[in-house]
Amino acid sequence: MLLIFCPCCGVERPETEFRYGGEAHIARPADPSALNDEEWAQFLYMRSNTRGLYAERWRHTHGCGRFFNAVRDTVSDKFVCTYKAGEPKPDLEALAREAAK
Repeated sequence: MLLIFCPCCGVERPETEFRYGGEAHIARPADPSALNDEEWAQFLYMRSNTRGLYAERWRHTHGCGRFFNAVRDTVSDKFVCTYKAGEPKPDLEALAREAAK
């Protein structure tokens, strides 16, 4: 079973208590009505979907109910770190170098 640490309530719980919320740090357009169809599709559907470390949004649905961000290795499915929503995105390259040691 995969365990995820919730930085909001400070507990490590099974993955079944959480829901995936997509790629983290995607800013909503300031004026969505000004976007053309291609720009709107880009915002809604296009994600980096990288192999390796990836910043994601998660929600502790069966706990505190809050959203938070996590860096997860998409190859091993291991969570590298979690951090509260609104905090800056960690340096993924530095995390990858540290994990390689």
